[in-house]
Amino acid sequence: MKLQPVIVLALASAVSALAQNCERLKTAMNLPDMTIVSATSVPAGPWRPAGPNGAPGNAAPIQLPAHCRVNTILKPSADSNIEMEIWLPDEWNNKYEAVGNGGWAGVISFPAMAAALKEGYATSSTDTGHKGGDAKFAPGHPEKVIDYGYRSEHEMAVKSKAIIKAYYGRDPKLSYWNGCSTGGKQGLMEAQRYPEDFDAILAGAPANFQTHLHAWTVWVGQTNLKDAEARVPVAKFANITKAAVAACDALDGVKDGLLDDPRRCTFDPAAMLCKAGDKEDCLTAKQVETVKTLYSAPKFTNGQVIFPPYEKSSEIGWNLMAGGPEPASVGVDTFRYITYNKPDWDWRTFDLSKDTQAADEVDRGIINATNPDLSKFKAHGGKLLMYHGWIDQLIAPENSINYYQSVLGRMGPKQDTWLRLFMVPGMQHCRGGPGLDQFNGMAALERWREGNEAPSSILAAHVANNSVEMSRPLCPYPQVAKYKGTGSVNDAASYACRVP
Repeated sequence: MKLQPVIVLALASAVSALAQNCERLKTAMNLPDMTIVSATSVPAGPWRPAGPNGAPGNAAPIQLPAHCRVNTILKPSADSNIEMEIWLPDEWNNKYEAVGNGGWAGVISFPAMAAALKEGYATSSTDTGHKGGDAKFAPGHPEKVIDYGYRSEHEMAVKSKAIIKAYYGRDPKLSYWNGCSTGGKQGLMEAQRYPEDFDAILAGAPANFQTHLHAWTVWVGQTNLKDAEARVPVAKFANITKAAVAACDALDGVKDGLLDDPRRCTFDPAAMLCKAGDKEDCLTAKQVETVKTLYSAPKFTNGQVIFPPYEKSSEIGWNLMAGGPEPASVGVDTFRYITYNKPDWDWRTFDLSKDTQAADEVDRGIINATNPDLSKFKAHGGKLLMYHGWIDQLIAPENSINYYQSVLGRMGPKQDTWLRLFMVPGMQHCRGGPGLDQFNGMAALERWREGNEAPSSILAAHVANNSVEMSRPLCPYPQVAKYKGTGSVNDAASYACRVP
């Protein structure tokens, strides 16, 4: 269909006006603690995420719509230097989506911004106030730790909304948060500290109890490294997963290689005890004890659990934390650079109770986001959708269940009008794994917040070779997907959500 000349002229005029608005932002915006470095009108076309240190990336280019790209520096304290970008699409859906970070951040989350922009959102992200994916920024810079802990996200939300209004001439109709891992923690922190910043939050695999998570991270590595004879080689991890799945796969009524709740699995690694010398498909007696330890929760000397353990069938991913020459640096950094300010701190000296307590005393809720009182976020009309993969290899999945239950304990058992948690069988950290890692949490959250359609389930799939091999409903915790008894076991229509 041919557009009429009048319509074409009107569209061209609107595009021209937006381009002029974009260019004017740099001189027209005058917000405290913010400097606009650049504001550039970007035509529709391919965009490729940069690689490490800004080098050209190898990822496939992404087709982005026309937008105004704004780069800013936020300085809420004398020692702050938070880089923030906000992308403003020419064809705007009247909504704002902030996207979170991972690990110690240190970079703007451009790929997540690209995904939001393609959906029509005005979108923003920060580097949380430092460069580099480690905690070397922390010693001697308490204000930068605060920026990383919570302030950068709040400053981003406030400044982004102001820029959106200046650019489009109106406020966003709704504001969303979308993040996983550190991004999930950031979402919970926003709900706890700044309940009016966002109308709905998607929080995946939140690293919200970071001091205890990182104590567990160091403990996991230390457990597998302290005795050479007891160390489980990376080559054996996949075979442990095979054995665990074989022992427990049928517990949920369907043999599909997935455990719908691995906590029910009673697999004993002693069943893999080597009978004729050490081999890749068996465990020595000392290795059996190491695996049993990693299945257990680390505790303070008084018996209180510090952090939940790995789940059975997650072993194939243990190499990321238990397979290296030392514990994962993401956890070690908490103690080296924040708790003790000693870059030469030796993880071999790690004392589980003492060092975890020391980390808690230093943190004082700056990075940890464990407050269960979300009453102000609820009163604001907020919706919180959490999710976590059952075989997460970086953050034990029961951590999300613990936080969810702590909110119910604080606010009462009936909170599903605004809070729901979805546990994902066979999914690793945020995405990946043999399970159901393809689903659209944002779409479910939008329907919930905008249409009051609470997610009774979320359709999820496992995709391989560009085709769907399995689909299944994800169910609000504590429900699980139960096979109806007829139909394909690989088809979501054959399942219903039930309380086990």
